[in-house]
Amino acid sequence: MPGRTKIAMLIMDGLGGLPREPGGPTELEDARTPHLDALAERSELGLTLPVAPGITPGSGPGHLAIFGYDPLRYVIGRGALEALGVDFELGPSDLAARGNFCSVDTAGSLTDRRAGRIPTDLNRELCGLLQTIRVEGAEFFVKTVKEHRFAFVARAPGLEDALTETDPQRTGVPVPLVRALQPGSEKAAQVVNQFIDGARLKLAGRTPANMILLRGFAASPVLPTFMDRYALHAAAIAVRGMYRGVARLVGMQVLALQGEALSDEFAALETHWGEFDFFYLHVKQTDTAGEQGDFAGKVQAIEAVDAQLPRLLALDPDVVIVGGDHSSPAVLQAHSWHPVPLLVYSRYTRSGGPAEFGERACARGSLGILPATDVMPLALAHAGRLAKFGA
Repeated sequence: MPGRTKIAMLIMDGLGGLPREPGGPTELEDARTPHLDALAERSELGLTLPVAPGITPGSGPGHLAIFGYDPLRYVIGRGALEALGVDFELGPSDLAARGNFCSVDTAGSLTDRRAGRIPTDLNRELCGLLQTIRVEGAEFFVKTVKEHRFAFVARAPGLEDALTETDPQRTGVPVPLVRALQPGSEKAAQVVNQFIDGARLKLAGRTPANMILLRGFAASPVLPTFMDRYALHAAAIAVRGMYRGVARLVGMQVLALQGEALSDEFAALETHWGEFDFFYLHVKQTDTAGEQGDFAGKVQAIEAVDAQLPRLLALDPDVVIVGGDHSSPAVLQAHSWHPVPLLVYSRYTRSGGPAEFGERACARGSLGILPATDVMPLALAHAGRLAKFGA
């Protein structure tokens, strides 16, 4: 049902956490968050399951779920998201992958999967070098993402994405070639392996980035858009490529930023507030700290978001969603299967709960544990954008 109400979805990547010791606080519970806690008292709380109980999701499936797309139905390869995230328009003959510059020794064994996280300027230089690789019947696009990461796209008729990856996820072993996982992908394997051979020659003698890794092969996906599904003119505010990619994939307009700081993201929200019905604002720092095992750093990242929250609330949104795409507990230094804290605010929420936004408070919340795919219907209902069902 059409409406003029506005929905803001604030996603702290990897928000969910775990205590450092039994009975202790999680990162979210340990953080000093006066604004989130005050909002929680006026909101309904719960926990979301991105995929299913016990399943640890990647960021792509986690975001699709919170956007209302069943990640078991819409299986999107990381490569497609990476390409879309650098504003590359994938076509029907394109095969995308996420790339890393890496380091190998003289025997060809992997010594550093990220080549020491080379500067982004060097990445651009090396991408330009790889762009000169030629394979008959195919075209290649190599686009810088950040530091060691790049987006890779091969274009040729008949490229299917059932391929193995070249990242062994450990050092001390050779970088493998791509293998076809089904007969239809044999052409793609041949084309990609010829590019890898070309990259080995082009990067020979370079230090530290003298080889590449490719993973997450994916053909161009097609999903119904936010406008098709929800009649929402949606905008995305995100720094990192993958998150910009998944937003673009569902038809959101990715907004330009003046910088990469959290304050720059909230500035973009303020600047464009009058132009859209729905805003997705992504925060990466929480996930980064969690994956690095930095409990205190994740606490600080959450506190930084809380300090910016009044800027969002001053815009008087009709609905505010605060949550995450998955959990990244610092004690695990990785994504995990744990349900993710969720806050839903509107003038129609049954408020009066605890003035606290944390895992245990959310576990006691009125929303209970719900599939992440249920969040968007709740947001639409609170925004007055769903019609009554039945007579």
